[in-house]
Amino acid sequence: MPKVFVTADKLERNGRFIDTRFDLQNDELGKELYDKEHIEGAIYWDLEQDLSDMTKTDGRHPLPNKEDLHALFEKHGLRYDDAIYIYDQGASPYATRAWWILKYAGFQHAYIVNGGYDALMFAGFSMTSAVPTFAPTKLDLNWNDSILMSRKDVLNIVEGNHKATLLDARAAGRYRGDFEPLDPIAGHIPTAKNYDWELLKDQSQLVITNSLLEKVSKDEEIIIYCGSGVTATPIYSILAQAGYQNIKIYMAGYSDWSKHHSIEKGENL
Repeated sequence: MPKVFVTADKLERNGRFIDTRFDLQNDELGKELYDKEHIEGAIYWDLEQDLSDMTKTDGRHPLPNKEDLHALFEKHGLRYDDAIYIYDQGASPYATRAWWILKYAGFQHAYIVNGGYDALMFAGFSMTSAVPTFAPTKLDLNWNDSILMSRKDVLNIVEGNHKATLLDARAAGRYRGDFEPLDPIAGHIPTAKNYDWELLKDQSQLVITNSLLEKVSKDEEIIIYCGSGVTATPIYSILAQAGYQNIKIYMAGYSDWSKHHSIEKGENL
């Protein structure tokens, strides 16, 4: 089985650590927690400052362009042969977003620490408030463009020109169109099925569930989306851990689609 998630008691202690703690309701909390204390040697990546380009208009958390991501990796001294361990507060979508971005950029040895910061603390990793510095690197990146879907790609699926399964990772009520707290119109992308990413939570961990494996099969091409490309990433990561290979993300998500195309309400089973 592919290794996406790792437990804190089985890590190489000389690996690189990335702290991605964040809170969508308090966008300063993650950095405040990092400044107070973090795993020794960990750098901090902020969802909105580093892992999104908030100046773009394609969705609420647009993916940065390749040049900016390339600069981020080099600034922090990352190498392709590094073992990279990413953590957040546990059972959250921030470490999974960072992991997906590293996978998109061709990193082969990046892992999500299941259980997050507390799991590392209980496993005996040293904590500090000191911010580490690393010599910049020069990287020749091999981008994995096949795992990123555009709005045009999704439109081809909706119009029946390409066979694939759209999987909406938002809460069931938002998917059905019962309510919509963030976007102007409630509903989902036409033909999409639904699997609420929070069903993957088991206390502080994200786990493979039978209900997810029953929702989509390994034979399908699966395009996962959410509101803005954050909570789609736990489902992507869990499916990857379960051995699914033909999985992709529409990172701009419903917040992008709903501004340009018609939506659907109700359920697709």
